[in-house]
Amino acid sequence: MKGKAFKFGDSISTDHIIPGRFAHLRSNLPELAKHVLEDADPTFVTRVKAGDFIVAGNNFGLGSSREHAPLVIKMAGVSAILAKSVARIFFRNAINLGLPVLIFDTDGIGDGDELEIDLGAGTIKDLTSGRQFTSGRIPEVMLRILDEGGLIPYIQKYGDFKL
Repeated sequence: MKGKAFKFGDSISTDHIIPGRFAHLRSNLPELAKHVLEDADPTFVTRVKAGDFIVAGNNFGLGSSREHAPLVIKMAGVSAILAKSVARIFFRNAINLGLPVLIFDTDGIGDGDELEIDLGAGTIKDLTSGRQFTSGRIPEVMLRILDEGGLIPYIQKYGDFKL
């Protein structure tokens, strides 16, 4: 995967991802996706392109367990989230919806840097700075879920898990 880094700080909550004033749009996800991360960066949705990455600090996705949060991030074109740490329920929701989450020290990545990610190897190359990072390998079962676009498509295709 290749794309541009959009850098965010610590404690980006599900309320930052989906501002509460747009809760009425939960039945209209394409419209809701037009407001993703609006309170953290009002220009994000107009600048993000398909394949780009969110790069964050600690505790990304904290707050309520809204599965809409990772879904609208994905719908906005983001291909993966890279963060120092992620709220557990957000992490699980993201994987279940087919949005990769890589956890490592993201301090060396700058806003706007061009990145190349190899999910299978758990490596991140910053093509702008020349630095390389390791996130650790994603477990094989999670890679298979991500390859199918999420848990539901995986179950529809295979019926159960081949662990």
